Amino acid sequence: MQELTPGMMIAVFEEIFGPIVFWAMVAAAIAITIAYFYVLIRDRSMSMRKFLLAQLSMPVGAVAAIWFVQVMTHSGISDLGGPIDVIVYLAVGAVGAIGMAILVYTLQSLIRGKPLQCW
Repeated sequence: MQELTPGMMIAVFEEIFGPIVFWAMVAAAIAITIAYFYVLIRDRSMSMRKFLLAQLSMPVGAVAAIWFVQVMTHSGISDLGGPIDVIVYLAVGAVGAIGMAILVYTLQSLIRGKPLQCW
């Protein structure tokens, strides 16, 4: 493994998560991203109330992402081998937190509908 190519990264993630789970995660991420952009374009602004509630869900997303990776890789915190493992866990937690915030904001906007415009 001398080069870090997108194809090689896809193969590694398919090996870790399995092809069905990996591609389901990719499809879910694409669908949530499209829905998020739809909400932003539809509302033409961000609601700070919804954004605050989305931020409060971020720790849950971080913990859930780390737990999911541990389950899929059959490892635990005691299996951390060095600084790179800690960096990877922090990155997984950060991505999980951001993903949860986007998901919660999008779901709030889709469920509650478009805010009223006061002119």
